[in-house]
Amino acid sequence: MRHFADRLADAVEQKRSQLVVGLDPFPDRVSDPLSFCRGIVDAVADYAVAVKPQSAFFEVHGADGVRAFEETCAYARAAGLLVIADVKRGDIPTTAEAYARAFIPLADAVTVNPYMGGDSVEPFIAACRREGAGIFCLVKTSNAGSADVQDLELADGRQLWQHVSQLVDTWGRDVLGENGLSAVGAVVGATYPKEVGAIRGLLPRSVLLLLGIGAQGAKPKDVVPAFSAGRASALVSTSRTVIFADSPAAEARRLAAEIWALSG
Repeated sequence: MRHFADRLADAVEQKRSQLVVGLDPFPDRVSDPLSFCRGIVDAVADYAVAVKPQSAFFEVHGADGVRAFEETCAYARAAGLLVIADVKRGDIPTTAEAYARAFIPLADAVTVNPYMGGDSVEPFIAACRREGAGIFCLVKTSNAGSADVQDLELADGRQLWQHVSQLVDTWGRDVLGENGLSAVGAVVGATYPKEVGAIRGLLPRSVLLLLGIGAQGAKPKDVVPAFSAGRASALVSTSRTVIFADSPAAEARRLAAEIWALSG
C-alpha cells in the first residue's frame, strides 16, 4: 500500500477538495447506523476525500454496531474514499499494538491519543510503516474543556499542546511520503484559530485534521493558516452540518468548494 500522505495528496488534487465528512450516527437520531452511513457515503463521495466514522456511535449498539462500523469502513473505501477511524486510542505498548492491528488496515488512518507518551504511539507508527497507513495525534482539541489539560503552562513557559506538537513532529520525521508529508498528523480544533497557525509552524510536515467546523462554531476561514504547507497539508472535518442537512450532497459540495478556494 502506498504511503498515506501520498494517497491523500492524490485524492485532494483529483477532487479539488480537503473535506472530511464525519459519520456520526447519533443514537437518538439514527436507528440504523449502517444504512444511514451508506446513504451519506453515496451522497458525499464525489465531494469529500475522506470520511471519519466515530466508533462510539457504533459501539453503543454492541456487537451489531461493531459489525456496522466495519461494514461502513469497507463501503466507504469501495466508494473511493479514504477512511479515518475516529477511535482516539492510546495505551501501554502491548495494548496499543492490539488497537493498531484492530483498526489498521480496516481504515486508512486512525486518531490516536498521545498523552500516555511515545511508547503508546510507536505501535501505531509501526502500523503506518507496515500498512501504508496514517495516524492523527490529538494535539489541541476542539472542545472547550481542552484547556483544562492541553493549555497547562510548563516550566519553560510553553503550553502542553506546544510540547506535544514537537513530539508529533519528531515521531513523524522517519515516515515521510514522496510529497514530503508525514504519516503522523495532528488533530487540531478549528475553534482555536490562533493555535491553528502556531501548530502549523511547529508541524511543517504533518497533515492537520481540523475539527469543529459547523456545529461547534468554527468557520472555514478560521483554518486558512493550516494550508501554508500545501493544499494537501490539512483536512477540514465536519459532521452534523453535512449529515443532517436537507441535502448532504449539496452541503458537501458547497463546503468543499469554499475550503478549496481558501486553501489556495
